[in-house]
Amino acid sequence: MHTPDVPHFPEAPAAFLDAIDWQQPWLQPFRALGRQLTASGDWRGALNALAQERNIRNFQDLPIRFVEQAELPAATAYEAFIGNSGKVPTRDNLHDFLNALIWLSYPSTKAQLNALQAAELAKAGTLSGSSQPRGAARDAVTIFDENAALLLVRDNPAGQALITALRNHQWQQAFLEQRQMFGMDAEVWLFGHALLEKLVRPYKAITAHTMVISAPRHVFTLAEDARLAWIDRHVAADLAQQGAPVRRLTPLPVLGVPGWASVQDGDFYADTAVFRPKRGG
Repeated sequence: MHTPDVPHFPEAPAAFLDAIDWQQPWLQPFRALGRQLTASGDWRGALNALAQERNIRNFQDLPIRFVEQAELPAATAYEAFIGNSGKVPTRDNLHDFLNALIWLSYPSTKAQLNALQAAELAKAGTLSGSSQPRGAARDAVTIFDENAALLLVRDNPAGQALITALRNHQWQQAFLEQRQMFGMDAEVWLFGHALLEKLVRPYKAITAHTMVISAPRHVFTLAEDARLAWIDRHVAADLAQQGAPVRRLTPLPVLGVPGWASVQDGDFYADTAVFRPKRGG
């Protein structure tokens, strides 16, 4: 994926960024950008330079800027602050760095999620977000924002069979019998920044809330950055039309994705503590 040059700063990179192994297969779409950002001593400044260059804006058309956590006023909801100012409070830690990386990678989807969050806050009549319960809709947005994966599947009979197997928790059928589909007719793209943070130290039970996207053939012929942009537009439009889709999401143990763990044989997928049978099935 092509990424523009990020300004280089002479200071040492933040130590917490050393934990990220950009060679991991699930980080492929973010690898070039992530390496450039983590090489910079001023990673927040480098993020802002890219946000400005890419003209990344929130749902109110305000430019997105990554700022110190101290700029978030007391008793003001994080989501409301982003919506009203375009400023994203960003602490010196992996969680917030990865959130910013997702803003750069999926700007339309992140803006639409912020719009949904702001609408729920307005409905509740509060900007604090703390004096009242969050509510189911706002919780749904948070789940998607923190833990979503996006499963891109070619819209053909084989793709539909793979989707059916995954929705029915037929893990061996999906990941072993239909293994050849992954990387050609099926791809998993990670979105949730908390999900990415967990995968910095991967363990078998990590499970994503996954949106399934049936895509026409031509999407799979696009270059990686163009494919990412297509996914971003598609998901943002879906969220605008239907809201946060928690009931439409399917669980996906992410280290089950072919090629994402070193040993993926029948015994690996037979672990029902991770690859759980469908409830009631």
